[in-house]
Amino acid sequence: MEQLFEKYNISMTEEKKQKFFKFFCFLTEENAKYNLTAVTGERDVYLKHFVDSVWIVDMLKGGKLLDVGSGGGMPGIPLAILRGDIEFTLLEATGKKCRFLESAARLLELKNVRVINGRAEELAKTELRESFDTVTARGVARLNTLAEYCLPFVKTGGIFAAYKGDAEEEIEEAKNAVNLLGGKFRKTEKILLEGAKREIVLIEKVKKTPAEYPRGRGKERKDPL
Repeated sequence: MEQLFEKYNISMTEEKKQKFFKFFCFLTEENAKYNLTAVTGERDVYLKHFVDSVWIVDMLKGGKLLDVGSGGGMPGIPLAILRGDIEFTLLEATGKKCRFLESAARLLELKNVRVINGRAEELAKTELRESFDTVTARGVARLNTLAEYCLPFVKTGGIFAAYKGDAEEEIEEAKNAVNLLGGKFRKTEKILLEGAKREIVLIEKVKKTPAEYPRGRGKERKDPL
């Protein structure tokens, strides 16, 4: 599977390649217990999960990163393997998935990873608010909803990076939410992963998020901004 990393210009040491293989084995072994992914073939896991997670690795701001809705560990665990200089916080609402994430971090000896079991709309009202340089989210919700979950965690001057397929419609739909929440669309980076279109929407935090957001009680999904 090394050829996939090379094909997409992702360079790493032999030790990090071994960690990716360990993570693949652990993910697929534990999948039945935790219902983590529908993708289980080795090549598909490397392409659709690992490469898809890390092709943005050079875009990350340093310091502290929060991954919202980590689930099976993407993109947080693959990024943490490559970026030992960043402190990663993996936020996941489901307790059993948190146990998987904690076990994976121990297995891979990722000292730069911590796992928090909780809901974004509640934890954004705690000391975690506006304390991260970068916030990521992959496959959690549409962008207008995702912005309300994620932007409150981003420091002014920091970045929210949303993993998407074709994002054009969602970007248009989310303009009002991003503006209200103190964000500004910076750019969209695009890549084709063996024909599949993938995009990263980068939103810069230009001012503080008003205290009333996120609204909570499911309003982020039921009545997007």
